[in-house]
Amino acid sequence: MSSAERCVRVSLAERSYDILIEAGLLREVGARLRELGLAGKVAVVTNPVVAKLYAPAVLRSLKAAGYQTRMIVVPEGERAKSLRWVSAILDELVRARFERGSVLLALGGGVVGDLAGFAASIFVRGIPFVQVPTTLVSQVDSSVGGKTGVNHPLGKNLIGAFHQPRLVLIDPDTLGTLPARERVAGLAEVIKYGMIEDEKFFAYLERRMADLLKLESDAVIHAITRSCEIKASVVAEDERESDRRRVLNYGHTVGHALESLGRYRTLIHGEAVAIGMVQEAGLAGELGLCPPEVVIRQRELVRQAGLPDRLPPVRFTELWNTMQHDKKVAQGRLYCVLPERIGRVVIAPLERATVKQWFAQQGRQGGGTGRRAGAALPRRG
Repeated sequence: MSSAERCVRVSLAERSYDILIEAGLLREVGARLRELGLAGKVAVVTNPVVAKLYAPAVLRSLKAAGYQTRMIVVPEGERAKSLRWVSAILDELVRARFERGSVLLALGGGVVGDLAGFAASIFVRGIPFVQVPTTLVSQVDSSVGGKTGVNHPLGKNLIGAFHQPRLVLIDPDTLGTLPARERVAGLAEVIKYGMIEDEKFFAYLERRMADLLKLESDAVIHAITRSCEIKASVVAEDERESDRRRVLNYGHTVGHALESLGRYRTLIHGEAVAIGMVQEAGLAGELGLCPPEVVIRQRELVRQAGLPDRLPPVRFTELWNTMQHDKKVAQGRLYCVLPERIGRVVIAPLERATVKQWFAQQGRQGGGTGRRAGAALPRRG
């Protein structure tokens, strides 16, 4: 390991693996797979944009290490996160005569990682896969922890499996080619980690947000590393989201509902999570769970990052009904991750009347003074 490389260990007994963080790692993918003892064919799952930018370097590295390779290109964006495209990946693996020792490598953002991981979990009852995330959201969140799957028309991530990667390789240089909107959206998940687990990290983000927006190397690497450390710790305590891991869904109850209502076209994931965090903190304040300064500091950091904080035009009934498809619904009750203070959250039930009252209050206030993301969400039907 070079002096510049950071390594975060995800400790899960025989399923443990490393997250390696270093500029230039894309050129070392083949060698890193060899170090793990992976010896089969390698299929690189990616999308058209990432294929042009980074697939040539990754394929050269794999071929130099002696691997037979195949590239599978899926559409860009959430529309690819479907059983149809999982089936397309499986068709390619069968045609190429992949076997149990073969490897699926996800090169791209969260959609590519979720698709490739799910396909790997069910092809011949499970083959190894490696995550090479190229977006900030995937580097700090979706590539770590083994959650894989696709969306259902009624809700996000309702079809899937837990399948841990064998390795996560993070090259921060890939962030330089992301559209500004995507880079900013990724900061929502980074802010989330400070809110749920680490007040000092939250304060660091308050001090260094301008540097993160400018992609200053030390700030970016620290933010990625600390986010991965927090997620690795939570996943090690609760791999399959029976209790502790649910804190990682902070901002996602409202956020996933907004994504679904917009048919995954109006808001990108990080924008929806940012709005969700602000709204869920507001709900916590309404319930007396956290003091006003928690709500204010979080909203200000979200705005400082350039993220939206206001609800888009949506009817309460549509929002509430969509939230009922959240994975945290248990015995007919909707549970939500709510902050008590910066660095500590609890999981509490939400009552329809409370949420409706909060929703009406946002309407009377115009949702606040911050950015509202996206146009009006399309009607269901």
